[in-house]
Amino acid sequence: MPKMGESIMEATVLKWHKQPGDTVKMDETVLEIATDKVDSEVPSTAEGTITEILFKENDVVPVGTVIARISTGSAAEVSAPQQAPAATQAAPAAQQAPVQAAAPASQPQGTVTANRFYSPLVLNIAAKEGISMSELEKVPGTGVEGRVSKKDILNYIAGRGAAPAAPVPAAAQPAAPQQQPAAAASSAPAPQPVSGNVEIIEMDRMRKMIADHMVRSKHTSPHVTSFTEADVTNIVNWRNKNKAIFEKQYGDKITFTPIFIEAIAKCIRKFPMINASVDGDRIIVKKDVNIGMATALPSGNLIVPVIRNSDTKNLVGLTKDVNALANAARSNKLKADDTQGGTFTLTNVGTFGSLMGTPIINQPQVAILAVGSIVKRPVVLETAEGDVIAVRHMMYLSLSYDHRIVDGSLGASFLTAVAKELEAFDPKRSV
Repeated sequence: MPKMGESIMEATVLKWHKQPGDTVKMDETVLEIATDKVDSEVPSTAEGTITEILFKENDVVPVGTVIARISTGSAAEVSAPQQAPAATQAAPAAQQAPVQAAAPASQPQGTVTANRFYSPLVLNIAAKEGISMSELEKVPGTGVEGRVSKKDILNYIAGRGAAPAAPVPAAAQPAAPQQQPAAAASSAPAPQPVSGNVEIIEMDRMRKMIADHMVRSKHTSPHVTSFTEADVTNIVNWRNKNKAIFEKQYGDKITFTPIFIEAIAKCIRKFPMINASVDGDRIIVKKDVNIGMATALPSGNLIVPVIRNSDTKNLVGLTKDVNALANAARSNKLKADDTQGGTFTLTNVGTFGSLMGTPIINQPQVAILAVGSIVKRPVVLETAEGDVIAVRHMMYLSLSYDHRIVDGSLGASFLTAVAKELEAFDPKRSV
């Protein structure tokens, strides 16, 4: 299993393109995997014949684990290769990679409960320590999407008490593995009977992950949302005047998104506590300003690619990054690293016609800004000659923030600063 990103420790097998007995060329796609919300193809690292496939589709596999074997000899040397059952495949995998070996036959090779995945390594440790699936579900997870890592399970075992239950010898516990799937199933609510004129649609993998991420965010962070509005007339007029020139000069269309990101990045430097995360009782203030932008996929799902070091880039650089990531998202060509490392998120609910929204924080960040649709309204303006009523391009902004570390004063001050930064946009700015 290849390492697809700096912070990614495991991946889910989505689809095998090759089966035992199939020939494969160097760099030919062998399987598809999923990390977070990004799907990737895994190419072959050798030319030969597939002899073994060690994990099934939907199995969650730690990075570095052997997932298949290729014979690089002639095809005649491979006699009747067959896909072995999980129980017989685990042993050779353990010989090559003992630290990340597949779980024994008494454990599933990667289990997903109602809320999160468990890697084979975690399941193996839990089985040896006599931890049932119901108990495992109570173990706090610090991994991606709250998953339980090796460190989490070992810390839990160390703190179980002065007299933890002694592990039962494998020969004396034949019934335990059979009971664990039932315990996992009992943690999920049973499907309710449905009647009437309805259509039942099963959630796809990405929708399940989004749902889990959103619910976990609301359970993790006490959300507070503040609102303000900004007069973005200068921005609208400048863009209308210069968008053709900009595209001709730089080869990219300029949208409002890079202009918003530029303003947000400037204000984050003034209010660094907005660019943070929470780890227990510690506040982790991020020095890099990596702004994610919520992007709609053709399927209707959302994904958040990240513009790294946004505060160091000019408007041209931000525009190129925004367009490149948006195009990659729409064509399902995002890389795993493209969605990692975000420190703050921007979502444009105005794209869909909404005036404003109350966005959900993208964990483990502590704030997310939503911008609404830009609408022309009559507004009172203060001038040297007195107050006048003028038609202006107005936009609502809403900031949801984690009230554990961002209080109302900080949240409102940051939001107001962003609005003022947008209003101060120079209409005579050069392209």
